[in-house]
Amino acid sequence: MLELTTPVQYVKGVGPKMAEILATKGIATVGDLLQYLPFRYEDRLNPRGIGELRAGEMATVIGEVRNSGLFRTRRMPIFQLTVGQGRSRLRCLWFNATYLQGKFEPGQLVALYGKVEQDSHTGKLQIIQPQYEMLGDAGDDAATSLEVGRIVPIYESAGQGRVTARWFRRVIRTALENLNPDLPEIIPAAVRARLALVSKREALWKVHWPEAGESFEALQSARTPAHMRLIFEELFFTELGLEMKRRQQKAQTGIAFEINDRVRQAIKKILPFHPTAAQKRVLKEIAEDMQKPHPMRRLLQGDVGSGKTIVSFQAAIIAIENGYQVALMAPTEILAQQHYFSARRILENAGYRIVLLTGSLETDRKREIRRHIAQGNAQLVIGTHALLEEKVEFARPGLVIVDEQHRFGVMQRLKLMKKSGDGIDALATVSRASLDRTAEGGRPYMGNAEPDVLVMTATPIPRTLALTLYGDLDLSVLDELPPGRTPIVTRRVGDERSDEVWDFVRKQVVKGYQVYVVYPVIAENEENELKAAIKMYRELSGKVFADLRVGLLHGRLDPELKDQVMRMFQKGELQILVATTVIEVGVDVPNATVMVIEHAERFGLAQLHQLRGRIGRGAAKSFCILMTGGKVTEEGERRLQAMVDTNDGFKIAELDLELRGPGEFFGTRQAGMPNFTVANLIRDRQLLELAKREAAAVMDGPNAEISSEEISRALIAMRMKWQNTYGLVEVG
Repeated sequence: MLELTTPVQYVKGVGPKMAEILATKGIATVGDLLQYLPFRYEDRLNPRGIGELRAGEMATVIGEVRNSGLFRTRRMPIFQLTVGQGRSRLRCLWFNATYLQGKFEPGQLVALYGKVEQDSHTGKLQIIQPQYEMLGDAGDDAATSLEVGRIVPIYESAGQGRVTARWFRRVIRTALENLNPDLPEIIPAAVRARLALVSKREALWKVHWPEAGESFEALQSARTPAHMRLIFEELFFTELGLEMKRRQQKAQTGIAFEINDRVRQAIKKILPFHPTAAQKRVLKEIAEDMQKPHPMRRLLQGDVGSGKTIVSFQAAIIAIENGYQVALMAPTEILAQQHYFSARRILENAGYRIVLLTGSLETDRKREIRRHIAQGNAQLVIGTHALLEEKVEFARPGLVIVDEQHRFGVMQRLKLMKKSGDGIDALATVSRASLDRTAEGGRPYMGNAEPDVLVMTATPIPRTLALTLYGDLDLSVLDELPPGRTPIVTRRVGDERSDEVWDFVRKQVVKGYQVYVVYPVIAENEENELKAAIKMYRELSGKVFADLRVGLLHGRLDPELKDQVMRMFQKGELQILVATTVIEVGVDVPNATVMVIEHAERFGLAQLHQLRGRIGRGAAKSFCILMTGGKVTEEGERRLQAMVDTNDGFKIAELDLELRGPGEFFGTRQAGMPNFTVANLIRDRQLLELAKREAAAVMDGPNAEISSEEISRALIAMRMKWQNTYGLVEVG
């Protein structure tokens, strides 16, 4: 008998060599193999007759190979296959498919799947680039047993096509037939009963080998009872791990910050404007967390311009007024510098001591800043990855603010919070001399206390993903823009209308406003025809706007020059700023009312929204102009239309997630998103919410519904899941 933990090489038909190929797909055990689900199904219960086909439909056709061959055109070689059913024939074409020569033999049975089209010349129906599968000879009964006369699972091939869908079908069938019939249930019985979940064994059988009456639509959308059971299980153990981590954090020793009248007055003193209701609500959530005796772990998310920075400064004041130090880490030097300038403008007049630590600083300057940090003289330390260096020691670390902006991988966030796996926060390296210090007017310092952590992100994250990637953090949302902000008008134009765009830009500058012009690349490249920032800066400053003050900002400039250009634009000394996406975050110029983005079709949706967020920061009406050059893909059209249709960052984030998928959305393919094998976070949002609730209920047990033995089994299974699959968060 096979167990789910049995190495896959011991399944009949696999062996060591095939096991090596399967390992490249993440398949190491029988359980992994059975979790390798079909990516679609074909209805071969009643194969379509060629005479029944209609143009425009997706169809599966099973027929005999009549003839095949390669013919060449001026542009490319085309492989043609003709299949038949009695007297009916159907032509299939593949472009640039010389590799198909010799694949098909007359009399072979072949299954074809693709879109039926009508040949514009002959009027006959054909399928272009169909997916195909050899079924054997027309009289081969063995070939039809698993592959004809039923709903057939289709798997992605592996090993450069050597391991086919047909091979997977036979091996998975063998594994299921030899699987231990007493498969242990690891989801508590009360949860299974409440959600009417089928057994694990039934789910595995029916997801691979659906019964004849199963809804084909439910199969294709992964909404059969079998799919729902396996999806829920994967999400349940993910949420169980995150729930345990949350509770472990609550059990750790933190700093119970005191919030008295002195602290409240200090917070009010720095406010440059009347806060929004959302800012008040979020600050209240943060303040309540900071007063608790366990470490705060909170995610602050909000749309561009919603006022996250000022809220984070208010949180910093709570820590500083209690005698602790605050670290603010940003992903880029430009953003770190911007936070530094903002902090000095808002906090320095109140007497707070602020330093900036980045990698580009001279060695002597860095050494001096590190000394101030270690001695506790620096109260707010702003920096980049340089804050993670071993040499950086904080005397009294109280609060860590991580401005992710979707750029820090999750592993970097964890490194910041827990360095070297020793339970000591990266920013909580405490000098011995500081252990006995008592803050002036603050709380006695607890040397073993972990600092609070506030993670900020500027791109709104759909709740589904926030629950997963940031599931160990409590969530605060700034869903309101400060008063006086006017909605940004977004228009899309082709670059053939550039003269009109530049005329509009000139009129806005004449009115006293400033303009951004953004390009996708810094310099020209022979491999593409994209307009480049450096070349267009020369053209715009030398010809189109020769009488105006035009600046250039990009990532390769010397840090001091970047700083100088930014300051000049902020002071109004530059009227037009030609830039790359370095201005995507951190540049705040209320007088800038126009954003022109050239080759807008080349930018991601989140990027376009972030760029647009640089304008509309004052009371004047603002305009974002998306200029396109060349052909725009269907996906590009959807991105551009979304920008024109809405300014709502949460709606844009939902579409961006749908278009790119979770890994690309977060930029965490290499470190961050759990590697789900069954669940799809876009499709399975409701199940994720359900899994989160059930995981919390299990962790609240044992009780009349759930026994301690069931909880123990679930936690052991969860630990194995995190260790073997997710690896992201250490649990237990």
